[in-house]
Amino acid sequence: MRAALGLRRWRRNPLRRTTDLVEAWVALTAAVLLCVAVPLAGWNAGTSAHESLRRAVRAQQEQRTPTTARVVRPADVPASGPRTTESGGEERLRRSVVARWTAPDGSSRTGTVTTVRRHSAPGDAFPLWTDRGGRPVAPPMRADTARAHAVTAGLMAALLTGLLVETVRRLVVRRLVLLRYADLDRAWAATGPDWGRTGTGS
Repeated sequence: MRAALGLRRWRRNPLRRTTDLVEAWVALTAAVLLCVAVPLAGWNAGTSAHESLRRAVRAQQEQRTPTTARVVRPADVPASGPRTTESGGEERLRRSVVARWTAPDGSSRTGTVTTVRRHSAPGDAFPLWTDRGGRPVAPPMRADTARAHAVTAGLMAALLTGLLVETVRRLVVRRLVLLRYADLDRAWAATGPDWGRTGTGS
Protein backbone atom coordinates (compact mmCIF):
# COMPACT_ATOMS: atom_id res chain seq x y z
CA MET A 1 0.00 0.00 0.00
CA ARG A 2 1.62 3.23 -1.15
CA ALA A 3 -0.21 5.25 1.47
CA ALA A 4 1.64 3.38 4.24
CA LEU A 5 5.01 4.44 2.81
CA GLY A 6 4.40 7.92 4.19
CA LEU A 7 4.68 6.55 7.73
CA ARG A 8 8.47 6.48 7.42
CA ARG A 9 8.41 10.24 7.70
CA TRP A 10 7.74 9.91 11.42
CA ARG A 11 11.36 8.90 11.95
CA ARG A 12 13.33 11.39 14.00
CA ASN A 13 15.60 13.28 11.69
CA PRO A 14 17.01 16.80 11.92
CA LEU A 15 16.04 17.28 8.28
CA ARG A 16 12.41 16.31 8.86
CA ARG A 17 10.04 19.06 7.80
CA THR A 18 6.57 19.88 9.01
CA THR A 19 5.16 18.72 5.68
CA ASP A 20 6.84 15.33 6.23
CA LEU A 21 4.98 14.89 9.50
CA VAL A 22 1.71 16.01 7.91
CA GLU A 23 2.23 13.49 5.12
CA ALA A 24 2.77 10.74 7.68
CA TRP A 25 -0.52 11.58 9.39
CA VAL A 26 -2.27 11.69 6.02
CA ALA A 27 -0.86 8.26 5.18
CA LEU A 28 -2.00 6.84 8.52
CA THR A 29 -5.49 8.31 8.12
CA ALA A 30 -5.75 6.91 4.59
CA ALA A 31 -4.59 3.47 5.76
CA VAL A 32 -7.19 3.41 8.55
CA LEU A 33 -9.94 4.51 6.18
CA LEU A 34 -8.96 1.88 3.62
CA CYS A 35 -9.04 -0.83 6.31
CA VAL A 36 -12.22 0.31 8.06
CA ALA A 37 -14.33 2.71 6.00
CA VAL A 38 -14.02 0.83 2.70
CA PRO A 39 -15.30 -2.54 3.99
CA LEU A 40 -17.95 -0.77 6.07
CA ALA A 41 -19.21 1.19 3.06
CA GLY A 42 -19.32 -1.97 0.96
CA TRP A 43 -21.16 -3.90 3.67
CA ASN A 44 -23.72 -1.15 4.24
CA ALA A 45 -24.39 -0.71 0.52
CA GLY A 46 -24.64 -4.45 -0.09
CA THR A 47 -26.93 -5.01 2.89
CA SER A 48 -29.19 -2.12 1.93
CA ALA A 49 -29.39 -3.29 -1.68
CA HIS A 50 -30.09 -6.85 -0.59
CA GLU A 51 -32.94 -5.82 1.69
CA SER A 52 -34.46 -3.66 -1.04
CA LEU A 53 -34.16 -6.43 -3.62
CA ARG A 54 -35.63 -9.00 -1.24
CA ARG A 55 -38.68 -6.79 -0.80
CA ALA A 56 -38.92 -6.44 -4.58
CA VAL A 57 -38.69 -10.22 -5.02
CA ARG A 58 -41.41 -10.81 -2.42
CA ALA A 59 -43.65 -8.18 -4.05
CA GLN A 60 -43.16 -9.70 -7.50
CA GLN A 61 -43.90 -13.20 -6.22
CA GLU A 62 -47.10 -11.96 -4.59
CA GLN A 63 -48.27 -10.01 -7.63
CA ARG A 64 -47.34 -12.52 -10.34
CA THR A 65 -48.89 -15.93 -10.87
CA PRO A 66 -47.46 -18.88 -12.80
CA THR A 67 -49.71 -20.63 -15.28
CA THR A 68 -49.46 -22.90 -18.28
CA ALA A 69 -50.07 -21.58 -21.79
CA ARG A 70 -50.63 -23.50 -25.00
CA VAL A 71 -49.49 -22.42 -28.43
CA VAL A 72 -52.32 -21.69 -30.84
CA ARG A 73 -50.26 -20.65 -33.86
CA PRO A 74 -47.13 -18.64 -34.79
CA ALA A 75 -47.56 -14.91 -34.36
CA ASP A 76 -47.65 -12.57 -37.34
CA VAL A 77 -45.89 -9.80 -35.38
CA PRO A 78 -43.31 -10.05 -32.57
CA ALA A 79 -44.59 -9.87 -29.00
CA SER A 80 -44.01 -6.57 -27.22
CA GLY A 81 -43.91 -8.08 -23.74
CA PRO A 82 -41.44 -7.15 -21.00
CA ARG A 83 -37.82 -8.13 -21.20
CA THR A 84 -35.57 -8.99 -18.25
CA THR A 85 -31.81 -9.02 -17.83
CA GLU A 86 -32.03 -12.71 -16.99
CA SER A 87 -33.70 -13.65 -20.27
CA GLY A 88 -32.04 -11.01 -22.45
CA GLY A 89 -29.40 -13.46 -23.71
CA GLU A 90 -32.06 -16.01 -24.63
CA GLU A 91 -33.99 -13.74 -27.01
CA ARG A 92 -32.30 -15.25 -30.05
CA LEU A 93 -33.64 -18.68 -28.95
CA ARG A 94 -37.23 -17.45 -28.56
CA ARG A 95 -40.03 -16.67 -30.97
CA SER A 96 -43.43 -15.00 -30.81
CA VAL A 97 -46.55 -17.13 -30.80
CA VAL A 98 -50.26 -16.69 -30.23
CA ALA A 99 -51.09 -18.62 -27.07
CA ARG A 100 -54.05 -19.32 -24.79
CA TRP A 101 -53.82 -19.39 -20.99
CA THR A 102 -56.00 -19.14 -17.91
CA ALA A 103 -55.98 -15.91 -15.87
CA PRO A 104 -55.95 -15.96 -12.03
CA ASP A 105 -59.70 -15.28 -12.03
CA GLY A 106 -60.31 -18.42 -14.10
CA SER A 107 -61.08 -16.69 -17.39
CA SER A 108 -59.45 -17.78 -20.64
CA ARG A 109 -57.07 -15.34 -22.33
CA THR A 110 -55.42 -15.31 -25.74
CA GLY A 111 -52.52 -13.13 -26.81
CA THR A 112 -49.11 -12.88 -28.42
CA VAL A 113 -46.21 -13.94 -26.19
CA THR A 114 -42.69 -15.24 -26.61
CA THR A 115 -41.55 -18.78 -25.92
CA VAL A 116 -38.51 -20.93 -26.56
CA ARG A 117 -38.42 -22.44 -30.03
CA ARG A 118 -38.96 -26.03 -28.83
CA HIS A 119 -42.36 -24.89 -27.48
CA SER A 120 -43.42 -22.97 -30.58
CA ALA A 121 -45.43 -25.66 -32.37
CA PRO A 122 -49.25 -25.49 -32.13
CA GLY A 123 -50.46 -27.38 -29.07
CA ASP A 124 -47.17 -27.15 -27.18
CA ALA A 125 -47.46 -26.15 -23.52
CA PHE A 126 -45.04 -23.78 -21.81
CA PRO A 127 -44.89 -21.91 -18.48
CA LEU A 128 -46.14 -18.33 -18.43
CA TRP A 129 -46.28 -15.70 -15.69
CA THR A 130 -49.20 -13.28 -15.48
CA ASP A 131 -50.18 -10.39 -13.26
CA ARG A 132 -53.38 -10.35 -11.24
CA GLY A 133 -55.28 -9.14 -14.29
CA GLY A 134 -54.08 -12.09 -16.37
CA ARG A 135 -51.68 -10.08 -18.53
CA PRO A 136 -48.32 -11.73 -19.41
CA VAL A 137 -45.40 -10.40 -17.37
CA ALA A 138 -41.77 -11.27 -16.86
CA PRO A 139 -40.99 -13.94 -14.26
CA PRO A 140 -40.23 -12.60 -10.77
CA MET A 141 -36.59 -11.98 -9.96
CA ARG A 142 -34.86 -15.03 -8.49
CA ALA A 143 -33.37 -14.85 -5.00
CA ASP A 144 -29.88 -15.73 -6.24
CA THR A 145 -30.09 -12.95 -8.82
CA ALA A 146 -31.03 -10.49 -6.08
CA ARG A 147 -28.04 -11.64 -4.02
CA ALA A 148 -25.72 -11.25 -6.99
CA HIS A 149 -26.95 -7.68 -7.58
CA ALA A 150 -26.49 -6.89 -3.88
CA VAL A 151 -22.93 -8.24 -3.89
CA THR A 152 -22.16 -6.18 -6.98
CA ALA A 153 -23.56 -3.05 -5.31
CA GLY A 154 -21.44 -3.67 -2.22
CA LEU A 155 -18.28 -4.21 -4.23
CA MET A 156 -18.90 -1.07 -6.28
CA ALA A 157 -19.49 1.00 -3.13
CA ALA A 158 -16.29 -0.32 -1.56
CA LEU A 159 -14.33 0.36 -4.74
CA LEU A 160 -15.64 3.91 -5.06
CA THR A 161 -14.92 4.63 -1.40
CA GLY A 162 -11.38 3.33 -1.78
CA LEU A 163 -10.85 5.44 -4.89
CA LEU A 164 -12.16 8.50 -3.06
CA VAL A 165 -9.80 7.96 -0.13
CA GLU A 166 -6.80 7.42 -2.39
CA THR A 167 -7.69 10.42 -4.57
CA VAL A 168 -7.91 12.73 -1.54
CA ARG A 169 -4.61 11.36 -0.22
CA ARG A 170 -2.88 11.99 -3.52
CA LEU A 171 -4.26 15.54 -3.75
CA VAL A 172 -3.06 16.33 -0.22
CA VAL A 173 0.39 14.85 -0.93
CA ARG A 174 0.61 16.83 -4.15
CA ARG A 175 -0.20 19.99 -2.23
CA LEU A 176 2.49 19.15 0.33
CA VAL A 177 5.03 18.60 -2.43
CA LEU A 178 4.21 22.00 -3.91
CA LEU A 179 4.70 23.58 -0.48
CA ARG A 180 8.10 21.90 -0.19
CA TYR A 181 9.12 23.24 -3.57
CA ALA A 182 7.98 26.71 -2.53
CA ASP A 183 10.06 26.46 0.68
CA LEU A 184 13.09 25.35 -1.33
CA ASP A 185 12.65 28.24 -3.75
CA ARG A 186 12.51 30.69 -0.87
CA ALA A 187 15.60 29.14 0.74
CA TRP A 188 17.49 29.25 -2.54
CA ALA A 189 16.48 32.85 -3.14
CA ALA A 190 17.90 33.74 0.29
CA THR A 191 21.21 31.86 -0.05
CA GLY A 192 21.68 31.55 -3.79
CA PRO A 193 23.43 34.91 -4.42
CA ASP A 194 26.25 33.96 -2.00
CA TRP A 195 26.53 30.34 -3.06
CA GLY A 196 30.17 29.29 -3.60
CA ARG A 197 31.72 32.60 -2.51
CA THR A 198 34.65 32.62 -0.11
CA GLY A 199 33.68 33.91 3.31
CA THR A 200 29.95 33.58 2.73
CA GLY A 201 28.06 34.65 5.79
CA SER A 202 31.05 36.47 7.36
